Amino acid sequence: MATENALLTILVDKINNDTLVLPTLPAIALKVRRVADNPDIHLNVMADVISQDPSLSARMIKISNSAYLGRSVKVTSAQQAVTRIGLRQIKNISTALAMEQLFVSKNAIVKDYMTRIWADTIEIVANSLAIMQVHAKQTKNRALNLESMMLAALVHNIGALPILTEAERHTDIFANPTFLDVAIEKLTGKLGASIMTEWGFEPEFVDVAQNWKNLSVTSETVSYLDLVRLGAALCGKFESHKEEIFNVAIEKGIVDNLSALLSDEFDELRDSAKQIFQ
Repeated sequence: MATENALLTILVDKINNDTLVLPTLPAIALKVRRVADNPDIHLNVMADVISQDPSLSARMIKISNSAYLGRSVKVTSAQQAVTRIGLRQIKNISTALAMEQLFVSKNAIVKDYMTRIWADTIEIVANSLAIMQVHAKQTKNRALNLESMMLAALVHNIGALPILTEAERHTDIFANPTFLDVAIEKLTGKLGASIMTEWGFEPEFVDVAQNWKNLSVTSETVSYLDLVRLGAALCGKFESHKEEIFNVAIEKGIVDNLSALLSDEFDELRDSAKQIFQ
């Protein structure tokens, strides 16, 4: 334990001295976000940008045809996908779909962590999106939207990435499972907030990345933070606080009762969301 504490001190010093390397958004996500922020942009131009990345284009089409947009006519091109989704939503959806590119490593230990974290993240994304759909259907609350929910859930644990990146850069020092478990548990919130701020994301995303594990941080109205926590609880996180999270979901009116999260409809919505990332 003394060794793990010493390593943690080194990592904390790097954070405090701004010498810890933070991840950067994939190039395609940066380009899409920059183009989307141009008030004079046209849908055709955005479609051309999306088409430059075949994987992103294919997944954007898949989202356009998903249950979440509820359309019967199938989309077959990036042009049609951009038209259906809209410029405002494209910005966050493209960022979300590019996130997987960050979870790669050549080091066996780090790669194993990244693979597990990404798999867990997709499960939480799928649950969070399904919860949002059930909540919207029961309450008619449209304050939350697909693209922001997806992105919030995908970045909730983004603070683990710089820790793993540091482990890969200095495998002899940091690539130790015992140390990594402690560092990820203690530092991901602080680092997640730093990354979201560095990337210029809105406050709700900073809030999720910083506070999703901190149950003392709450909001008066139903928020993306609530849905990410509930999605994580359904994935087996928060085992010792699961009942508390479920009670909050009922009290805040996220769902009428927990049976809504055990229905065939919920399972179908969750599975549909997972397919976007397959």
